[in-house]
Amino acid sequence: MQQSPRLMNPILIVACIIITVSFAVRASFGVFQIPIAEEFGWLRTDFSMAIAIQNLAWGIGQPIFGAIAEKVGDRRAIVLGALTYAAGMVLSAWSVTPFEHQMYAWLVGFGIAGTGFGVVLAVVGRASSDENRSMSLAIVTAAGSFGQVIGAPTAEWLLSFLRWQQVFIVFAIAILALVMTLPFMRAPEPISKAELQESMGQILGKAFRDPSYALIFLGFFSCGYQLGFITAHFPAFVTEMCGPIQPGGVLHSIGITTTSALGAVSISLIGLANIAGTLLAGWAGNHFPKKYLLAGVYTGRTLAAALFIMFPITPISVVVFSLVMGSLWLATVPLTSGLVAHLYGLRYMGTLYGIIFLSHQIGSFLGVWLGGRMYDQFGDYNMVWWIGVAIGAFSAIVHLPIREDRSSAPLAA
Repeated sequence: MQQSPRLMNPILIVACIIITVSFAVRASFGVFQIPIAEEFGWLRTDFSMAIAIQNLAWGIGQPIFGAIAEKVGDRRAIVLGALTYAAGMVLSAWSVTPFEHQMYAWLVGFGIAGTGFGVVLAVVGRASSDENRSMSLAIVTAAGSFGQVIGAPTAEWLLSFLRWQQVFIVFAIAILALVMTLPFMRAPEPISKAELQESMGQILGKAFRDPSYALIFLGFFSCGYQLGFITAHFPAFVTEMCGPIQPGGVLHSIGITTTSALGAVSISLIGLANIAGTLLAGWAGNHFPKKYLLAGVYTGRTLAAALFIMFPITPISVVVFSLVMGSLWLATVPLTSGLVAHLYGLRYMGTLYGIIFLSHQIGSFLGVWLGGRMYDQFGDYNMVWWIGVAIGAFSAIVHLPIREDRSSAPLAA
């Protein structure tokens, strides 16, 4: 099977469905912070640790599932991921202690890895022609943003008439339903003879010896920190720290009458803005050096976070920040994955990107965990925000020395 010359094809459509559902569930966990903590009388750190472990497991599992996909097949890896994801959700629904939630978070995290970007983007990358690859990766990434748009409000809506345990079961069923889409997902094999002749060990060795690969790894850390913290804590942050929504205002008139509702909607706004931002990043990745685009994205995030926390938190500032941060949210993913594919080829893209993604998830773990820890210790999230600003500036700088010319990488063409 050859790479498709068409931008839209069955593989791309199925990939979008899988990523949408996987990310809708993943993006909803911040909504459960307060209900679960209030039901059991837990500290904010307790459930935050479960989400943090989930993110770390996602990072550890990403190269593992990438390797599984490259050894036994993409669809088998996705089936395994969906089963693991659903099992983690069902077991979490019956958990009554922080330890249980934290243990089953490993299953949820591994499940996200099996149904997430590492496996799915590698399939899409192989199925796309060279001229369509950057935009195809962006479209799938944007599907993840759409999942974020619907995930938190769906959870908030379900919680209005179901207990949180029942919502977890509903989400598990939705994840299992993804398996029915897989017959339409048949990815082509790489067509480069050089890539077929090299083993995974050779490819990994050459990538590890390339300083650019190390710089990409380091730079992706702050992306995970910022996204992990905001996804897990921003709904609760807005609920507790935002000024009141005034009656008669625009937000109040459209039904957003509480800061709790605004917190859930803010995650949707981030996802909505990111659909446009990610597609723009995919287009730009075909026309401009990806390393400079990545540096620009991290600079924009850093400025947005610094300005947001420096001024009083109001409903308007929450909406503006959500839209600005959203436009930069997952714009890093098609650029980073596209850069990995450009420098090191498509044969083992899932594993190579999975290792890079581990850095992202280590950052995500720290962002989520520190959010809960700092809140319990200081009663606010200010320190966590400023740490995010600092490492965002670091990521903007660290991308600049990357050598984007594939011939400069110690890898056969």
